[in-house]
Amino acid sequence: LVKIRETVESFKPHIVFNLLEEFDGEAIFDQNVVSYLELLGVPYTGCNPRGLMLSRDKALAKKILSYHRIRTPKFCVFPRNKKKKLPQSLKLPLIVKCLDEEASMGISQASVVHSEEKLYERIRFIHRTFGVDAIAEQFIEGRELYVGILGNYKLKTLPIWALQFSHSENEEKEIYSSSAKFNEGYRKRKGVRTGVAKVDDSLKKQILEICKRTYRVLCLSGYARIDLRVDLEGRVYVIEANPNPDIAKDDEFALSAKSQGIEYLHLLEQVIQLGLRWSPKKKTDN
Repeated sequence: LVKIRETVESFKPHIVFNLLEEFDGEAIFDQNVVSYLELLGVPYTGCNPRGLMLSRDKALAKKILSYHRIRTPKFCVFPRNKKKKLPQSLKLPLIVKCLDEEASMGISQASVVHSEEKLYERIRFIHRTFGVDAIAEQFIEGRELYVGILGNYKLKTLPIWALQFSHSENEEKEIYSSSAKFNEGYRKRKGVRTGVAKVDDSLKKQILEICKRTYRVLCLSGYARIDLRVDLEGRVYVIEANPNPDIAKDDEFALSAKSQGIEYLHLLEQVIQLGLRWSPKKKTDN
């Protein structure tokens, strides 16, 4: 923190462009660094500390969404060093994830489990490999969609983006695992690609409204990406909200913005302007 303070004092930035993914090896510490910038009175891009805290914890975020009647998969948290049985209300298949990590860390095809034996095996893998608590949630078969959002209080939604596995016989069972994101051989074999989703007007309106409600109830600001799945009966589930999504030029967020006519430099300018306008005291985008 001393380095941050000294740099701020010597450089005197108009704004800090926040691309922090972890601090001292901990992903959840990013909220503390942003809080520190607020204490120093320095504007920053991206999400505020409260939004980071609420959305980083997948279980807490799901509780908030459920309270606000936003459909999200049922779940159970499995803490480290504590025995816990699968609740009878939670039916297989389930997908097992790290409770508060992102970027598909620890997610592979083995994450989707169809028996209690495989469930506990995967939970132990998460505990042992990543040293974090695990969350098991209802696996929703269907389409996987993403919606980027820009704004503090006045929100702008980007086009609905779809994940596609064009070479898969059971696309509705596929997940955006680490291999699907980063392994070029796997991506070619499965035909993994993303693009503008083909959805009818009624579903589009429903999805965008759900995403804006999610953004607001989780107190997000700046920009974020809402991850969803639409099941085989057309029901929309919010899987999670990513308060610090990748905004690289060739990633989904920027590509979605470009498909709406927002060129990359203009997107970055919008991100900066939202950061300059954000205030924990003034609830305005002006």
